[in-house]
Amino acid sequence: QVQLVESGGGLVQAGGSLRLSCAASGRTFSSYAMGWFRQAPGKEREFVAASTYYTDSVKGRFTVSRDNAKNTVYLQMNSLKPEDTAVYYCAARRTGSNWFSVRSVEYPYWGQGTQVTVSS
Repeated sequence: QVQLVESGGGLVQAGGSLRLSCAASGRTFSSYAMGWFRQAPGKEREFVAASTYYTDSVKGRFTVSRDNAKNTVYLQMNSLKPEDTAVYYCAARRTGSNWFSVRSVEYPYWGQGTQVTVSS
């Protein structure tokens, strides 16, 4: 079992940047596939990014990276837009670091979420 803690959210103006971090507990982090999701008010949770795969709306602006030595995955978000406003979650599944999924139901482990608000 793994526990996830996100950080790095906040309020930023359109065009700005934020870097989200997701720190995982445990000694087997490298065996987990990690995904980033977000949920805006009144909307369903949606896939954002995992490994080198990105949803179309964030391609070219967001970048995922991970540091297995620090048990941490990052989401660098540049050129932020008001429509990026949401609670961002990281998620994990123990399928090997490369076997991510875009489906939230396939991740058993979730962080508490971090709010990202982009003002226009």
